[in-house]
Amino acid sequence: MGKVLVTGGAGYIGSHAVLALLDAGHEVVVVDNLVTGFDWAVDPRATLVVADISDDVAVRAAMRDHDVHAILHFAGSVVVPESVENPLKYYRNNTAASRSLIESAVGEGVKHFIFSSTAATYGIPEVVPVREDSPKQPINPYGMSKLMTEIMLADVAAAHPINYAALRYFNVAGADPQGRSGQSTAGATHLIKVAVEAATGKRGHVGVYGTDFATPDGTGVRDYIHVTDLADAHVHALDLLMADPAKSHTMNAGYGRGYSVLEVLDAVDRVTNMTIDRRLEGRRAGDPDALVADNSTILATLPWRPQHADLDQIVRDALAWERKLAERSGQ
Repeated sequence: MGKVLVTGGAGYIGSHAVLALLDAGHEVVVVDNLVTGFDWAVDPRATLVVADISDDVAVRAAMRDHDVHAILHFAGSVVVPESVENPLKYYRNNTAASRSLIESAVGEGVKHFIFSSTAATYGIPEVVPVREDSPKQPINPYGMSKLMTEIMLADVAAAHPINYAALRYFNVAGADPQGRSGQSTAGATHLIKVAVEAATGKRGHVGVYGTDFATPDGTGVRDYIHVTDLADAHVHALDLLMADPAKSHTMNAGYGRGYSVLEVLDAVDRVTNMTIDRRLEGRRAGDPDALVADNSTILATLPWRPQHADLDQIVRDALAWERKLAERSGQ
């Protein structure tokens, strides 16, 4: 069996997927342009090819050289407000680059493709928890760029001998419990990352954007999934694609349990035994009141079961990684 190619494997979620694949016995080659990723985040058991996924020549060479039989595609741009300000960047980095990667995969006879999609494809859902067959009405270019890639995959799988799994992520958080990887991106916008940066003195406060949502405490409710559980789901999804090459799958990746912004900050206070400074600010455009996964499909389809579905543990692992990053930069 050939290797698994992981695009964006030097980034946050990609580096954890590389760990999960290697730990499960797969051979891995990473393609990453290192614009937002870090070469040191790639496990040394994997082979790193520094290239952009839209570079057909480099990508196809990597597929041939390593006899790639499956792709896990994480490379892309992920900051929602930036996508509104700079939509063309998102359609280039997410949609057009994905199209190029899929074409390379088809050309080299790669049989299996796993795509990191997003709950942003649903937009503002009318019913929560959200099911996979809920209307797809993205309210920003980020969500639309991912939905367009899902549509391309469905069309390509109907025309070529390739199957795919699209996993729609909810709010990914935490870090590898063994401290091998974590979220290292500067200027991250994810709540738990921002909160542990505040806990380690990297930020002065945490902004709470909106206190008038239709939720129990007025702050937005989200479904937080531990990055290690999410990475594990990709390994199971790959096993599924290989076992039945005629079938493709689209699944929500979440726990089916939501926590409000204030509940998350309370968890950070508990874990750190300190009080994070909270600044109440106005709503951000397009923030849904609640976004929680109906995860019955993934639980019925894969043998995957979350091992880290505890908010305090997610915070503890994120905090441990944040402290490690601070040591690394000599703060």
